[in-house]
Amino acid sequence: MTTLGAVFLPQLPPERLRDVARSADEAGLEELWLWEDCFRESAIASAAAALAWTERLQVGVGLLPVPLRNVAVTAMEIATFHRLFPGRVRVGVGHGVQDWMGKVGARVESPVTLLHEYLTALGALLRGEAVTTAGRYVSLDEVRLDWPPVIVPALLAGVGGPRSLRLSGQIADGTILTGGTSPDGVRQARRHIAEGRLAANRSDAHSITVYVMAATGPDAARRLEAEQHSWGLDTTAEVGVAGDAAAVAEAVQRWADAGADTVVLQPTADDPDPEDFVRFVANEVRPLVP
Repeated sequence: MTTLGAVFLPQLPPERLRDVARSADEAGLEELWLWEDCFRESAIASAAAALAWTERLQVGVGLLPVPLRNVAVTAMEIATFHRLFPGRVRVGVGHGVQDWMGKVGARVESPVTLLHEYLTALGALLRGEAVTTAGRYVSLDEVRLDWPPVIVPALLAGVGGPRSLRLSGQIADGTILTGGTSPDGVRQARRHIAEGRLAANRSDAHSITVYVMAATGPDAARRLEAEQHSWGLDTTAEVGVAGDAAAVAEAVQRWADAGADTVVLQPTADDPDPEDFVRFVANEVRPLVP
């Protein structure tokens, strides 16, 4: 079954999160995803609050930019989440937007090398291992979590380029694809991930999560087109959907058929009612998606 979620966009002020999260929880939405876009709001603080305000909602963080966060700190954050809210959180890590990383003096010469070292160390820390490593970017000396997760969570990488997708297939347990990825883009990503999995001789499951731009209600088509323009996307490509629940559900199925296990609907930044959007996804779209 395809998992269906929605995004709480960081263009909204943090104080809006409580009502959106509670609306999602009450409506039965499966997953609410948060972004750590510079320089808006902390995904960790936001995720902790959303989890505490709700009873069953799963919260996704997609993603934490690795140049900004020491890997031991990220491991502590993820482990604490899974101790406090078992089975209710999914956290992905990735390169981050390079221009933003440059603004804070964190841009690295080889983002792929950093992510490789980071994912390797993060996975070991979450397994409760003592980690010593001296890489190009990641350096740890007998670091071990006192409170590792009871059940080791899936290691998720938010990536897009061919080399990074192959790396995700090699090391990670799942991949998060950015908004603006078409169904064909999902298929292509699957091929690169498969190459990495083959190189690492992996045969276990590897999940794909993709953000899909969506607009409904009055003036939906215009709002979606404006959103795509703001991202610099080709509006003639299939990178989003505008319309009623049936139209959105049909589009979700196209991404699922392309290989996405989780489709996270991404509202436009000017969506007039974020609380109603999560209710729309849970109550109207979800019943139409197998």
